[in-house]
Formats: sequence, C-alpha cells, structure tokens
Amino acid sequence: MNTIFALWKRGLKAFIRNKTGLIFSLVFPFFFVYVFGAIFKIGSIENPIAYMLSGVIITTVFENSLNLASSTVDDMVSGFMKEVLVSPVKRITVAIGQLLSAATVSTLQGCMILILGLFIGIKFTSWITPLWVLLAMISVGVVFSGVGLYLATIVRSGQTFQIVKTAITMPLTFISGAYIPLSMLPETLRYVGYFNPMTYATAFFRMVVLEKTSLPKEALVQQGLAIEINGFIVTPIMSFAIIMAIGFIFLILSTNSFVKTDFSRLSRSSTDASAIWG
Repeated sequence: MNTIFALWKRGLKAFIRNKTGLIFSLVFPFFFVYVFGAIFKIGSIENPIAYMLSGVIITTVFENSLNLASSTVDDMVSGFMKEVLVSPVKRITVAIGQLLSAATVSTLQGCMILILGLFIGIKFTSWITPLWVLLAMISVGVVFSGVGLYLATIVRSGQTFQIVKTAITMPLTFISGAYIPLSMLPETLRYVGYFNPMTYATAFFRMVVLEKTSLPKEALVQQGLAIEINGFIVTPIMSFAIIMAIGFIFLILSTNSFVKTDFSRLSRSSTDASAIWG
C-alpha cells in the first residue's frame, strides 16, 4: 500500500509542478469549444455549449490517461523503474500505483475544465449529478490508463510511443462524436465510430452531465446520447458497460505485460531522450 501511495503521490506532484502543461491543458479544450461549438447549435440540442464541453472534458480525461505511457516509458529508460523493482515490492503493486496516478491526474484535469464550464454553460439541477460526473471521469480515467500502461510496456521507446500515441488519440477523439456529431460524418467513418470505445464513453458522459437519464431511447438517439446501429439502440447504460468491459480487458493485459517486462534490457538512447524531453 505504501508503494501505491508513493507512486500516486509522485505522479500528482509532477502534475502540479508542470505549470506550463497545466495552463495549456486548460486553454486547448476551450479552443476546441470555440472552433467546433457552432456545429452543435442545432434545434435538437438545448444547451450546445454544455453539450460541446461535456465531450471536450471526457476527451481530455482520455488523452491525459494515455499520457501515463509517456511517464512510464521515461521511467523505464531512465532507470527509475529498475530501482523501484529492486525493492521487495510486487510488480502488480507498482502497476496499480501507475494506473491510479494517471487516473487521478486525468480526473483532476477534467474537473478543472468542468469547474470553468460551470461559469459558461454547464448547469446542474441536482446535487448528486456532480458525484455521477466525477465517478464517470474516474472510470474513464482508469480504463484508458490501463490502455496507456499496456502501450508503455509493449512500445518501450519514447520516440516510437509519441507516434503511436498520436496515431491513436487523433482518430479516436475526432470519430467519437465529441467534436463532430457522428450523424455528420461519412457513412464509412460512422461505422468506424461504432468500434471506437471513445464513442461510448462520450455518449454516456454527456448523458450524465446534461442530466438526460429520464429521456426515452428515441430522444437519446436524436440528441446523440445513444447510438443507433442498424436499428439497434445502444443506450448510455450499455455504453458504460462496454467501457467497463474494455477496461477490464486492458487491466489484465497491462498488468500482465508489466509483470513480464524485462526492464534490465531497457536503456535510454539519444533519440528516445529527445523524443521524451523535446
């Protein structure tokens, strides 16, 4: 437990100390709101700003959860991970500490955007809604932290990881309905979106933020809070179940891969160093 807390605290301190990254993590989301906000100003959406912000918040949590891989790769090649594993702690404990650290940081960033969003469009009518929103962010953060840890253990190169991360985050965020509604995408991309886990995370999170849990299925589909696939409606609750199933799979994969990784064979190269610190 002490190891888990120490790794969690280390990740939190690194987040707080990175003032530049903290500022940009707040600026970029509202840039996307400004650029893409007009797309959601259609008749079926009551509050387009809150609708857009909810998508931006959950994609921020997603992207920063994957950033776990950046710190983990750096820890691997810098030798920090070797030093940790020399101590009498189980690798599964170290993996859990890394996962919780990334999930906490990504949730905090989502909460900061949410707080600012309360001043420009997001409104809650029930005191329990913020608790559900927090729970949803934590869940998504843990799920994609598992994905990030799995990527870190199979890539093991800072330079390669940056390429892999961009190749994953860009399509998953833009084909999820967060920035552009699925209904506006070409048919081929819509079908790609049906296999995108972020599509379901976005739909579920939006339902929670907008407090639309009581709407019928047809209304949920009309507002983009449920996904209709050839007549079958994936409700937000089903979307949450899908995300949890993906999280369970990658939790097993990431921890298993982390336990089996031979850190003694990892070393920092000049290209990795420049990719990590550049």
